[in-house]
Amino acid sequence: MKEILNYINGQLIKPKDGNYIDVYNPSNGNIYAKCPNSGTSDLETAIKSAKKAQYEWANQSNEFRRDLLFDIANEIEKDKEKFAIAETIDNGKPIIDSMSIDIPRSINNLKFYGSAVINNSSESHSLQNKAVNYTLRDPLGIVACISPWNYPLHLLTWKIAPALAIGNCVIAKPSEITPMTSYLFAKACIKVGLPKGVLSIIHGTGETIGDKIVRHPDIKAVSFTGGTKTGKIINTAASGHLKKVSLELGGKNPTIIFDDCDYDKMLKTTIRSSFGNQGQICLCGERIFIQSSLYDRFKEDFVKETKKLKVNNPLSKTTNQGSIVSRQHFDKILTYLKSAKKSGAIFLTGGKSKRLNGEYANGWYIEPTIIENLDRNSQCYNEEAFGPVTSIHKFDKKEDVIKLANETKYGLAASIWTTDLSTAHHVAKSIDFGIVWVNSWNLRDLRTPFGGMKESGLGREGGDESLTFFSEPKNICINYE
Repeated sequence: MKEILNYINGQLIKPKDGNYIDVYNPSNGNIYAKCPNSGTSDLETAIKSAKKAQYEWANQSNEFRRDLLFDIANEIEKDKEKFAIAETIDNGKPIIDSMSIDIPRSINNLKFYGSAVINNSSESHSLQNKAVNYTLRDPLGIVACISPWNYPLHLLTWKIAPALAIGNCVIAKPSEITPMTSYLFAKACIKVGLPKGVLSIIHGTGETIGDKIVRHPDIKAVSFTGGTKTGKIINTAASGHLKKVSLELGGKNPTIIFDDCDYDKMLKTTIRSSFGNQGQICLCGERIFIQSSLYDRFKEDFVKETKKLKVNNPLSKTTNQGSIVSRQHFDKILTYLKSAKKSGAIFLTGGKSKRLNGEYANGWYIEPTIIENLDRNSQCYNEEAFGPVTSIHKFDKKEDVIKLANETKYGLAASIWTTDLSTAHHVAKSIDFGIVWVNSWNLRDLRTPFGGMKESGLGREGGDESLTFFSEPKNICINYE
């Protein structure tokens, strides 16, 4: 059995209390590793080392910090396949996705923010020939980055890269469900000589260590990606200490398809946007609205193409639907499906678990599921399933679909498919979502703000938004009159 260690003060160390959590391989349901379930003493050691490192790290040149981030990125690049395999074993996503999406994006995060901080400019304002004001952005100090299990390395680097680049020390807590790539990341940090205390990676559950991190008085800001319920708890806990908070939470995203769309492109992309990473992406479209004149054609083709998806061992290069990340999440998704069926929904395909043969017989697999006639008052319609589940619905006019899209407490992302520019602009402006893709899905530019409205989050990440969040503006006024 593999043993994962904490990364504190530049070293890989065991948890001081000796407590561990079992780590499961979702493809076969077996325990394959153990990771620390850290406690107060581990956190205090990390805080102590961060305090010691903070001044020197904050006062290093941007170029120095950039070069270290690039060095870490290059180390990941050297072991790209090793990281990808670890990601797939931890998460259950197909190896083709880990190799082509997750690990490359992680590398890009480090290089992008390493470069971005070099080009980050300060503001200046002239005051009627009497004075000049300029704004500096100083690092906050010690910040917390709490990342989820669906993109373990990608979202870890998405957070820590801008925080480190601008001069903060970071206490990171990856998901205890998928800890392996952050452990490998720590090894890369050691190899390139990241200064001691600049970054700590502490493993454990939200209850045992996450809550302590959020509430610690020396933590100046908390960046969290995960479920809405947990996000609300974090916001309440952090606000009592006047900490800056960034929350990237759940979604119930609409895919809106007009009858004038580029049909072939739309169909191919909608398969991905519905079932990528077994639907375990906060950006996936769990509600698909199709203009009535196109509905029957889309329904037939969408079901046909979905049935072609291969549910199998995620390490196989021919697999495009892997396993669900945990037994708990597997059971949750099946509960949603059971509830939908009870409410009168029609399952056009899927709707149940899938049992593989041989060594993968006890893995957690669910067939890609398309639901029709889903009650709009049902749990499955209103709550984020976060699995390979989507529902299809008719609409006639754009005013109708705007209303349908907005009837959710979430507001993360949406996709619109139309060749009519006027329609695209009108609908995009009218729907309450933080990210709207037109004739595309998950087409990411790291310079743009990422985040949602309503219960999908608080604040934004990406580009200048991340650098702004992890810094404190200081205005300096020079009177030269």
